[in-house]
Amino acid sequence: MSRRARTIVFVHGLWMTGRESIFLRRDLKRRLDAEAVVFSYRSVTDDLSANAGALDEFLRGIESDEIHLVGHSLGGLVILKCVEDDAEQTLGPKIAPGRVVLLGSPLQGIAVARSLSRLPVLKAVLGRGIVGEAHASVPRRWKGSRDLGVIAGNVSLGFGRLVAPLAVPNDGTVAVEETQLPGAADHIVLPVSHTSMVFSPEVMRQTARFLQTGRFSR
Repeated sequence: MSRRARTIVFVHGLWMTGRESIFLRRDLKRRLDAEAVVFSYRSVTDDLSANAGALDEFLRGIESDEIHLVGHSLGGLVILKCVEDDAEQTLGPKIAPGRVVLLGSPLQGIAVARSLSRLPVLKAVLGRGIVGEAHASVPRRWKGSRDLGVIAGNVSLGFGRLVAPLAVPNDGTVAVEETQLPGAADHIVLPVSHTSMVFSPEVMRQTARFLQTGRFSR
């Protein structure tokens, strides 16, 4: 793989493949003059540790002067776990400088998963990563050396709000309060639902803004 000046790695959410991010990646590629690639992983069968390890290996294979990370939903948790397990600081600024943006990631537990995981059938459908997160210890704090920004949604459209009581505001799956992360450089709430985030022009614009400056536009 030839060396690139700037690379953006998109990490998809539960049940996704990364293909849904085509418009987001195309927009970020244009705005940042970057290569935009997908890290695809087993979001149901593998747990966070396994997927974080696979992400670390994937990133080590990228030859680039900058590596930015964008994670949607569960993908954001995979990124956080990857940083937490990064004892050698491979993701540190001296080796691969860059920033991180998380889109609708349940960073402080997820009420929907706690409710659904009580049923064995649904527990299997949710997968090991989300079920583990449903009962994870909170609160969580950002410990990485990179600037990290979080985008949350407040349009309550989604399956999650039908199966579990969600704090208001929420994006239909994840409550805004569940997206808060002490240590993050910035946090912004936009009028989008959990699923529509990756298709939103404003999410694209704000993601690019943070990757460029370390802050969202207000």
